[in-house]
Amino acid sequence: MTGSSTITAARSAAPANAAGTAPLTPPPQRAAWRRLAALARPPQPHLRTLLDARDPARAQALRFEAAGLTLDATRQALTLPAWHALLDLADEVSVRDHAQAMWRGAPINATEGRAVLHVALRGSHVDDPPWGSAVRDAVWHELQRFLGMAERLRAGAWRGHGGQPITDVVNLGIGGSDLGPRMAVQALGPTHAGPARVHFVSNPDAWALWEVLRPLQPERTLFIVQSKTFTTQETLLLAASARRWLADGGILEREQTPHWIAVTAHPERAQAWGVVADQVLRIWDWVGGRYSLWSAIGLPLAISIGRAAFEQLLAGAYAMDEHFLHAPLERNLPLALALLGVWNRNFLGCPTHLLALYDARLAEFARFIQQMDMESNGKSVHIDGQPVTVDTAPIVWGGLGIDAQHAYFQLLHQGTHRVPVDFIGVRETDAPLPNVAEHQRLLHTNLLAQAEALARGRDAEATAAALRAEGLDDAEVLRLTPHRTYRGNVPSNILWLPRLDPFHLGALVAAYEHKVFCQATLWGIHAYDQWGVELGKTIARTLATDAP
Repeated sequence: MTGSSTITAARSAAPANAAGTAPLTPPPQRAAWRRLAALARPPQPHLRTLLDARDPARAQALRFEAAGLTLDATRQALTLPAWHALLDLADEVSVRDHAQAMWRGAPINATEGRAVLHVALRGSHVDDPPWGSAVRDAVWHELQRFLGMAERLRAGAWRGHGGQPITDVVNLGIGGSDLGPRMAVQALGPTHAGPARVHFVSNPDAWALWEVLRPLQPERTLFIVQSKTFTTQETLLLAASARRWLADGGILEREQTPHWIAVTAHPERAQAWGVVADQVLRIWDWVGGRYSLWSAIGLPLAISIGRAAFEQLLAGAYAMDEHFLHAPLERNLPLALALLGVWNRNFLGCPTHLLALYDARLAEFARFIQQMDMESNGKSVHIDGQPVTVDTAPIVWGGLGIDAQHAYFQLLHQGTHRVPVDFIGVRETDAPLPNVAEHQRLLHTNLLAQAEALARGRDAEATAAALRAEGLDDAEVLRLTPHRTYRGNVPSNILWLPRLDPFHLGALVAAYEHKVFCQATLWGIHAYDQWGVELGKTIARTLATDAP
């Protein structure tokens, strides 16, 4: 990942503990970690002081660009020495070597003995990829299959029972088979939508399915069943009910072939369920569900936005991959997100992290990243099986920023929690309204004002002066000052997209993927298994016969 890093270097031997096979040095025993702990001891300068100093070296160090995105981290509550210590930590932990191991296809998902190659899903055009030509060719083949299906549906050439063109596509899947495609369809669909409408059902509550199916016509509806294992109880129940809905609508089971597509790592199970082989799309065990948007799991998105736009999504992610692998540590945008998050989590003691989105099309982005981050790094043992010695993943939450300002931002400004924020904005928009510029101005003004207010706050002296300026007498000033004072010193990032288009959305998602990977490496945990979700599933199966 340094400036001298190359794709060829990714083939070098991985560090032994990339697969969890060597003794781990617990993070607090590392020299850089100890230095960070010392730098975090109070008293720390208030963010107001750091910003008022206008240090050009600090400003330059905490601004980043990659794949068209810009990150302003100058409102993070840390000094330049702390930032340099964070970079030393990344070097000491050998983040670059672990990244190269992932690129090369080493089994870094060690508890399952699997490679982790979502980066290969956007690199099928690479002549000599570190993950090998066999993986590249398989990815390219499946990409052409599902993009071809998407184009047929968009052109009205995919016909349902009785020769009717498919007008509605219903995606049945949960977790990674739902959150990524759903987020991206909402983000990109308004400007790229084709004639086929795309719907999502993830929850097995009967009302969730009924609300989607109620206005649809069976002969014009196609279902995509998304399940990596093709054993997911929730998804298979939804599929069974959808099959019955088609039958009740006059399409016998033997006539339903054109109404079903499946996406799975176990094609034989999908075929046994009743989906014909030509309509079963393949994913692989080295694709984690929360990292699978780029694969055939993204078929609903491809149907919504079309081949060319989907390829641009892949291109944006690949551009961020290239930046992540090659950029010097000190200029690396995903690594910066990771390091700043570690500083806030482990040294400032912040247990949660907020995503505030200032574009309505990104309404589902926080939920998507919530799964990616918390399912990956919600771990309590190190890679060597020993209990963790540091806090790991924060609680990730959030939503649309303007709405949040009128809901829970009160807690951010004056509550007892210190909540770091990622503000995410889009500089340009092509929404078809005559006064769109005024809408954008209001969004951007609020984004910047909230970041500034959270960082600077307002002390008692400034509050008292403001109240006097409002014409209040001394008694009222004295009474109200404690209630209208803001502590500030809340750290935040501002991440800008130039436009919300497929390329820059792809880059944004890839940046967060690499952030999660880097933090797992820094904490010494596995990011790509999720054993925590299995116990509840196992118990649910044993209780199924007792359910009311």
